[in-house]
This record gives sequence, structure tokens and C-alpha cells, in this order.
Amino acid sequence: MPNNYTQLTSKKSYNISEAKLKRILEYNERLKEQLELPRIPVSEASSSLVEYCTVTKDPLLPSIWGPVKKEEDPFTPAMKGNGGTSGCCIMM
Repeated sequence: MPNNYTQLTSKKSYNISEAKLKRILEYNERLKEQLELPRIPVSEASSSLVEYCTVTKDPLLPSIWGPVKKEEDPFTPAMKGNGGTSGCCIMM
């Protein structure tokens, strides 16, 4: 009986060790993938962000960009062909 018990415990610890190794190897692969991602310096990223913000019009800032025409406003409700608003619910 003791021999059988040691075999079971050694198999169990072996399975736990295999699971830990598998988890570590998967984590290592994810880290390798992240290492291969393209990287740019912070100064370059910040200047790119500043350039984007100065070039791209923001309809929520009319004080900076001026009033937005209804056709260009992405927050204006869409109109159907008959002049009604398009929505998911119709009240009768």
C-alpha cells in the first residue's frame, strides 16, 4: 500500500510541475511576441499626437474649430428619406 501511495503522489506532483512548466512557456511566448512589437520613442509619439490633435477637427470643440455644419456633424441624428428620424423603436 505505501508503494502505491508514493506512486500516486509522485504522479500528482509531476502533473502539477508539467502544468507550471506549460504556463511558464506560454507566458514566455507572449513576452517574445510583445518584444517583437514595433517601438518608437516617447518624443516621437507625443509629437505625432500633437500633430494629429492640431490637424483633426473635433466637433465637440466649436470654440476652437468653429460651428459644425449639420451635414458634417457625426452626432446629429440620421434622417430618413421622409424626414423622420431613424431609430429602433416606433411609438404609435
